[in-house]
Parts: sequence; structure tokens; C-alpha cells
Amino acid sequence: MGDFNLALVIVAIVVCIIVFIFNVYLLVNYQHPDDANQAYFPKFVVVLGLSIAAISILMLPADVANRQACRHAIYNGACHLTLPMKDLWLAVYIADVVLVFFVIPFAMFYYEGDQDKSVGKRIKSALCWMVTTAIVCALVLGILYALVGKVDFTVRHLSSSTTSFPSSWNFNSGQPCIGNGVHQCSAYSASASSEKTWTMRATFPEYVVALSTIVGSVLFAIFGGVGIACLPLGLIFSFIRRPKAVITRSQYIKEATELGKKARELKKAAEALHQEERGGSKGRKFRKNVKAVEKELFQLEEDVKLLEEMYPQGEKAETSWALTVLGYLAKLVLGILGLIVSVAWVAHIIIYLLINPPLSPFLNEVFIKLDDIWGLLGTVAFAFFCFYLLLAVIAGAMMLGLRLVFITIHPMKWGATLMNSFLFNVGLILLCSISVIQFCSTAFAYYAQATAAQEIFSHTLQSLRGIKYLYKYNVFQIAFVVLAGLTFIYYAAFGWRRKKPSGRFQLSS
Repeated sequence: MGDFNLALVIVAIVVCIIVFIFNVYLLVNYQHPDDANQAYFPKFVVVLGLSIAAISILMLPADVANRQACRHAIYNGACHLTLPMKDLWLAVYIADVVLVFFVIPFAMFYYEGDQDKSVGKRIKSALCWMVTTAIVCALVLGILYALVGKVDFTVRHLSSSTTSFPSSWNFNSGQPCIGNGVHQCSAYSASASSEKTWTMRATFPEYVVALSTIVGSVLFAIFGGVGIACLPLGLIFSFIRRPKAVITRSQYIKEATELGKKARELKKAAEALHQEERGGSKGRKFRKNVKAVEKELFQLEEDVKLLEEMYPQGEKAETSWALTVLGYLAKLVLGILGLIVSVAWVAHIIIYLLINPPLSPFLNEVFIKLDDIWGLLGTVAFAFFCFYLLLAVIAGAMMLGLRLVFITIHPMKWGATLMNSFLFNVGLILLCSISVIQFCSTAFAYYAQATAAQEIFSHTLQSLRGIKYLYKYNVFQIAFVVLAGLTFIYYAAFGWRRKKPSGRFQLSS
């Protein structure tokens, strides 16, 4: 037992260090050259936010492993757990909420502030916006907590008479109780009238986590449902649409000329929009035109990248083409593996969550059998499925954001991501990570039973007054599966096509 506890602590420390180093690596390689050697506070927030998001996903497998220390105990209180997981869960998710609703907005307001102003004025302006946000959030949370911050547990009232200790017991299905049978002591055969509602007030930290989970669950159902399909299919269809061969120099010149013409048109459109903005035009038509230019610019960048792939230049052109081919083959392999995982996820949701009673434990049983092979093998597989779900959420956000006018998205680009885009995506990841954990703790309730996460997310959250019906009737799970199915159909019908730019801008000037 002691060796297990020591190993768990060492693994937790090592994983946290690896996560921090990896997030610093992402920041350094994704940041825009204009942000080099500056914007240190937003960079610190980015690394901190990514680290908390990753660690929160890994905490559920750690929670399961933490319970392994007590698997031979008669009851959970009979042994000392290695990590105080419930306190850690609440600390991590309160930090998550503070980052999403306070620190990240402040960092974005500060970063996007007028560069001509002094640092003091930029901090003052950002603080004003953050304090306003804090007041609004505090009022909403306080009012909701005072009015409906309670949990309603449904319990059965069972009772039995007493008797002296007999030499033998004569219990059967016809007489499960002591005495003449007037008491209801069997939960299985008790009448509906034995059901009672036990009401108690939730703790404020748990209530904050619960409301944040609701907000994240809406985004999770939309982005996750779309992303679970578009993540693997996007990789597969990227292989299908790949360049088949290197083009000739004359073809390259012709395509490059067309792209240059398109770039000049976009530049003129952007300049016209800039003039409109200076003139005070920021209406609906202006925002629509800005979105149109952003979409066309994104498509132009994709065309330039594809052209560079089809006509590699320099002394190592052949090597560059070989790496391009290998890259697309890797996308195909990863796409097929991802498709298997996505299908397993959707099948598990239907089999274990939507059908009552569940047809099978499915993935829960797989993880348990993997643990029997090697102590942490099931935990590693469990962590992989949780992480994959978070990746699906990010993929879905990127797909929908580039197609819906009313959503502002900040695409992540290698070596060209500004800090405001970084902060936006980190906030989105943090907000959805809470819901990913709640969803995983429900989907793998059989494997993750008796954990601190289940106590918070499965018991308290699903009994919270006012929102428990969203979980009782599986609203988010149904939305997730429906959107996943629609996305599969969309990709099957249109995924092989390559969308061409429209080239039309409705400029009011």
C-alpha cells in the first residue's frame, strides 16, 4: 500500500511537470513573431490555463488510481487515501472559473488595448471591464444560490420492526421483513409511496462548479458532437484531397499569378472595410463583410499552403515532397484510428447512457480488464478517451467557428497565433474541460465508481434544483449523438469536396 501511494504521488508530480513543459513548447512555437519578447502576462495566463485544463482531464484517471489504494478495504473510510481528491477537484475548478470569467478577459482587454496609451491606463481600462464582469457574475451567482442553490435527493423510506436474535433466519421474497410484513424494508419491492425527497443546500464552491458545467455542457454538446465526427473524418478527407503529384513550373506560375490577384482583391476589400470603420460604420452589413473577408483570407492561406506543397522549391525539394507524402499518410492512419475511437465513443453513449437499463458496461468493462492485465493500463486507456473527447471539442469549435457568421473564432496557426487568439482558445478549452470531466464521470460511472469526481459531478450536480432535469432526461447526451450523426452525414455527402472562395464582398462603399 505504501509503495502504491508513493508511486501515485511521484507520477502526479512528474505528469504536472511534463504538462507545464509541453504547454511552454506550444506557446513558443505557436506565438506570432510580433509577440516575441513581450506580452509576458498574457503568455503566463495561456500556459497556466492550458496546464489547468490538461491537469483537470488527467485528474479523473488519478482519482480512479487514488481509489485503488482502498480496493481491499471493507469500506472507503477504512484506509487513508493518498491524495485529497475532492479538495483538489474544487480547487482546480474554482481556479478554472476564475481564469475563464476574470483573468482571461482582463488579459484580453489589456492585450487589445490602445498601444499608444501608457501601461497604467491600459491596466486601468482592463480592470474596469473585469470589475464590471465580476460584479455581474457575483450578482447572478449570489441570487441563484440564494434562491435555488439546493440539491434534492430522491430516497426511499424503509423501516422494519425488531426482534430478539434468533437461531435461524426465515427470509424469502414473500417475507423480506421482520414481523408480520406491514413494514417496507425492501427497496426493490417497496411501493412508490415510500419515495421521499431529501433536500439540503449545496456548498457554494460546488454550486459555482455546477453552473460552470451547465455553460460548458451547452458548448460541449455542440462542439463535441460535431468534433467527434469531424476530427477523424477531417484527417481522412484531407488525405483524399491531397495533391497527387508535383506540378510543372508553368502550372506553378499560373496558379501563383491567380493567387496574387486574389490577394490584391482581398487587400482592397480590407482597406475599404477599414475606411468604413473609420467612418463609424459598424452595423450588421459591416460585420458580415468582415466575416466574408476573414473566410476568404483563410481560404487563400490554405491555397498558398497547398501550392507550396505541390511545387516544393530549394535544394531539398525531393525531400520536402517525400515528407509531404508521409504527412498525408500519417493523417490517414490517425484518421482511421480516430474514427474507431469516435465510433466507440458514440456506441458507448448509446449503449450505456441512453438505453435504460444499459445493454452493457462496454468501455467500462474494457478498462477493468486492461487493469487486470497491468495495474495502470486501464487508467491510461481511460485518460486517452477523456483527452480524445477534449480534442474533439476543439476540432468542433474550429469547424463551426469558420462557418457560422455569429461566432468569432481565433484559429490557431503554427508560428502565427496572436495572444488574443491564444487567450480565446484557452478560455474555450477551460470552459469545456469541466463538462468533459462531468461527461466522462457519467459515461464511465461503473469504472470510476466511488471517486470524488462522482460525488461532485454525478450526485450533487445531477440532483441540483432547477437543472437536474437536463441530466435526468439526457438532454446533452442526446444532442451530442444527434450532432455527431448529422456531421457524419455531412462529411459523407460533402466532405470530399473542396470549398472554393466566392470572391464576392458586399461593401457599402
